[in-house]
Amino acid sequence: MTQFFTAADGARLAYADQGAGLPVLCLAGLTRTMADFDYLAPHLPGIRLIRMDYRGRGQSQWTGAETYTVPQEGQDALALLDHLGIAQAAILGTSRGGLIGLGLGAMTRGRVLGLCLNDVGPEIHRPGLERIMDYVGRNPAARTHAEMAAKLPRALPGFANVPDSRWLDEVRHHYDETPEGLRINYDPALRDSFLAAFAGPPVDLWPLFDMLAGLPLALIRGANSDLLSAETAAEMQRRRPDMLFADVPDRAHVPFLDEAESLSVIRNWLGAMA
Repeated sequence: MTQFFTAADGARLAYADQGAGLPVLCLAGLTRTMADFDYLAPHLPGIRLIRMDYRGRGQSQWTGAETYTVPQEGQDALALLDHLGIAQAAILGTSRGGLIGLGLGAMTRGRVLGLCLNDVGPEIHRPGLERIMDYVGRNPAARTHAEMAAKLPRALPGFANVPDSRWLDEVRHHYDETPEGLRINYDPALRDSFLAAFAGPPVDLWPLFDMLAGLPLALIRGANSDLLSAETAAEMQRRRPDMLFADVPDRAHVPFLDEAESLSVIRNWLGAMA
């Protein structure tokens, strides 16, 4: 069930808190919502699964492009943990959520029990960023969920062996069906924030990654990812030989997290913090 809390600046943010046990904070991708983890949730009994919609996404309040940043979203994530009275949590971050987790693990080490990254690392492969730039903040041409779902297998050639029902679930997670056609379920101003970051100077995130030494760490990569290169994943493994890793076949950016390879890594990662 969706609940709400108020951030320090008064923004009303949506979250879900289910189960009991080890607290795992799940952080979604750039344009996505807490629904990113619907496929994973049934596979993790005995876990307190905490999810949130970032400001400007899903059911959370729109607060303007200048607030749609990784640092702000990291502050909001900590505010949610504070709201729930949770001193420490494991973080599972998909894409942008992984970057948020990387920053939290490095800069607020005492709050983070471990970090699992879903198809993201300290270097972002430019083709993936360019693909995101093409669609972020824009409504699709499709008029219905079914029409959009039928287009996705061709639009996302890095994916294979995905049931039609999964594509329909994905579309329903990320678009609202209206009389005028499909509409994105986030603030279109997110595009302005993304483009400003894209045009900015490159940021070296490897020092943050190295600061995770000693934390239980896992990496899940789509074998056909255009955002996390095989070379970056290999360098992450070289720097952290103890890092759990899966290269998920038939997946690009991002794995759904209920693949056998993904689940194996996530369960072993959780076991390291039990």
